[in-house]
Amino acid sequence: MSGPVPVPSEPCGTVVPAVEPAVRRKRTGERRAEIVTVAARTFAEQGYSNVGMRDIADALGIRSASLYHHFSSKEEILYAICLSVTREPVEENLPLLDAAGTPAERLTALVRAHIRHLLRRRVEFLVGLHERSSLTPEHRAEIDGYLHFYNRRVRDVLAAGMRGGEFRELNPSLAALGLLDMLNGVSSWIRGEQDADTDEVVETYTAMLFHGLAERLAPERAGPRH
Repeated sequence: MSGPVPVPSEPCGTVVPAVEPAVRRKRTGERRAEIVTVAARTFAEQGYSNVGMRDIADALGIRSASLYHHFSSKEEILYAICLSVTREPVEENLPLLDAAGTPAERLTALVRAHIRHLLRRRVEFLVGLHERSSLTPEHRAEIDGYLHFYNRRVRDVLAAGMRGGEFRELNPSLAALGLLDMLNGVSSWIRGEQDADTDEVVETYTAMLFHGLAERLAPERAGPRH
């Protein structure tokens, strides 16, 4: 007489392991970061307007449905790219301006961190620079807010250094704009450590910013004083 096929049961006391929420969040975060990196490269190579969600999914080697599980639209991916070069520096770099030390010491630390972050996020920075106008007004306003806040913090530490006599007295707002423009310009020519050593870039830029290019003249070369 035949009967139902017995189904093996788990041994008494056996617990089937479940994915911990923290592990799941980590995996999700890593997948989103991968999507942002690949999408930034795709946008940089083909242009934001020429790329669709299917193109990004193909570049990642996943199905479109899997991509939509993490991002609802191409614009949302662009928004995440822009956050990686605006909110991320605010969170990672600006605490250096609140550390102990003189304005010059704190600003030097920021310059070093800024360049290193820019080299790490070079493609994302260029995409954000050229494609930010494609964001929704709400997302664009948030990104601009991070940029303005970062600039204001740099301006304030420059102003503090000027008041204390560490820096020349200049318009601190213009000085902050010029400093950040010089730093961000690294992204237009450097391609990573294969073209120039990161440490050398950092050292050269900090030397130019805080010591200038003119060689200090010895007293005998400085000319007569009147």
